[in-house]
Amino acid sequence: MLNMLDLLIKNANIVTPEGICKGSVAVKGEKIAALMDDTFSPEARLTIDANGNYLLPGVIDAHVHFRDPGLTEYEDFKTGSTAAAFGGVTTVLDMPSSQPIVSTAEILLEKKRILEQKSLVDFGLRAAVTPDNLDRLEDLVSAGAIAFKVFMGQSVRSPWLHDGYLIEAFNRLGRIKLGVGVHAENHWIIEHLRNKLQASGKNYPLAHLESRPSVCEAEAIQRALLYARLTGIEKLYIHHVSAKEGVEAIRKGKQQGLGVFAETCPQYLILSRQDYDRLGSVIKINPPIRGDEDREALYEGILDGTIDMIATDHSPLSPEEKLRENVWEATAGFCGVETLLPLMLNEAHNRRLSLEHLARVTSENPARAYSLYPKKGCIKVGSDADLVLVDLKKDSEIRAEELHSKTKVTPFNGRKIHGSIVSTIVRGHVVVRHGNVDESPTGRMLSPG
Repeated sequence: MLNMLDLLIKNANIVTPEGICKGSVAVKGEKIAALMDDTFSPEARLTIDANGNYLLPGVIDAHVHFRDPGLTEYEDFKTGSTAAAFGGVTTVLDMPSSQPIVSTAEILLEKKRILEQKSLVDFGLRAAVTPDNLDRLEDLVSAGAIAFKVFMGQSVRSPWLHDGYLIEAFNRLGRIKLGVGVHAENHWIIEHLRNKLQASGKNYPLAHLESRPSVCEAEAIQRALLYARLTGIEKLYIHHVSAKEGVEAIRKGKQQGLGVFAETCPQYLILSRQDYDRLGSVIKINPPIRGDEDREALYEGILDGTIDMIATDHSPLSPEEKLRENVWEATAGFCGVETLLPLMLNEAHNRRLSLEHLARVTSENPARAYSLYPKKGCIKVGSDADLVLVDLKKDSEIRAEELHSKTKVTPFNGRKIHGSIVSTIVRGHVVVRHGNVDESPTGRMLSPG
């Protein structure tokens, strides 16, 4: 017999990558204590009747830019984690693009201290690899970094590494054995094409795509895979894959036995080049939104396992930075953490992928990739009680003004969604329920393993 439970969720359709079953989830403390059929109803301090709605493992958004501390005019961890919770996201992995950039153990530990006073969800912190910190990467591992991040080309706010520094960094990272993620775009091709377009007065939104053709991504991915193989990198993360040629390069890398993990984002699965006329510079993001052929290749990659996870590249910006007639003056990025699961539930409704596969690519696979499984990423006895309850019978609409990020520009404003989020539970703590939020900062920092 179970002792008094802290939480019982009953009458749920429980979704796992292996299938869907009807039953109850019992929570004791922060952990899942039992999975039961509904004939057994132990006492609990709080009982939630799911009424036949679907219970999924909490989403892990493995790619967000909350920019806290230092750049909190765009977002901070209170607003970002609130948006995450309303979107069914129970864990976020934050990029190092705060101020100062996370390049030393001291900066990482201070960031942890600040965020644990704010965050509603659990979080991991990436560390940047810069030309100045190559001899101190081990200190960042000891401080608890979830992974490293390298820019192979120009970024909005982070330093990038040319090939000399890049191969030196990979040699060091191969010995450290902590994963490294790359923003894979060829800097020199982009700079050359952008200069030509600007010189000829081409400043329309689609010029951004024209300056970053798919060869930029494919070449950089192949270069990163080569360097990883030569230097013994065991976990290489390819962020925000957008192009058919990028998918093909990753597929070949996996076939060769390389430890490569690929991520794409809802914007690349849902939008296409036809949307530039409608959305203008709002759609600007790096790498850019591409064509229908690329979108179909990404879905094929998700279904055959080439693409491991769906994340967001959440990077809120103000309307003043985004709504520019001259695309070169607009900043790349937009918010996404709150819309990830609703958008992908809609894709599941449209039969692009099953709920079981959705649970795999939004929860289990990122947990495995970042060495958080089975603590995170699954509905199993002993795992953290990170759960999201969704009503697939209720239609909703994404409205920018109702998002919980500090700045709310999104290309998905007005999009109709089949399904809505009922409750989000982080380590057994009900953070969001029926649109109400508990703002207690219950989030904790996560480290690999």
